[in-house]
Amino acid sequence: MGSEKNGRKNDCNVEDEQEEEKIEKFFALIKSFRDARNRRRSELKELEEEEKKKIRKLDGQRSSWVPSFKWEDFTQDVEFRRLPLIFPTPCNSKKKKDIYNKEEEDEDGSGLDLKLAL
Repeated sequence: MGSEKNGRKNDCNVEDEQEEEKIEKFFALIKSFRDARNRRRSELKELEEEEKKKIRKLDGQRSSWVPSFKWEDFTQDVEFRRLPLIFPTPCNSKKKKDIYNKEEEDEDGSGLDLKLAL
């Protein structure tokens, strides 16, 4: 009987030691995860600070040129190098506008097209 009790005690001690080793491994893993998380947070903070510094540098180097437009910039006829692929030709000339207006007046006499087409 004495040998059976010693065998059970030894088995319990071995199982306790194994459980303690597992618990130690578990807490070591948790600690390594925390360390990795903290390192990543510090890296991200450093990156944010660097970006803020870049933005501050860019803000200090603003250009003094401010674009300005005058009415004359928009009244000139537009000349394209070639015809646009999708869009129709521009109707900036007076001749084209006059022709368009004459066509509308000729159809109904009032200049309005009231025909419904399906």
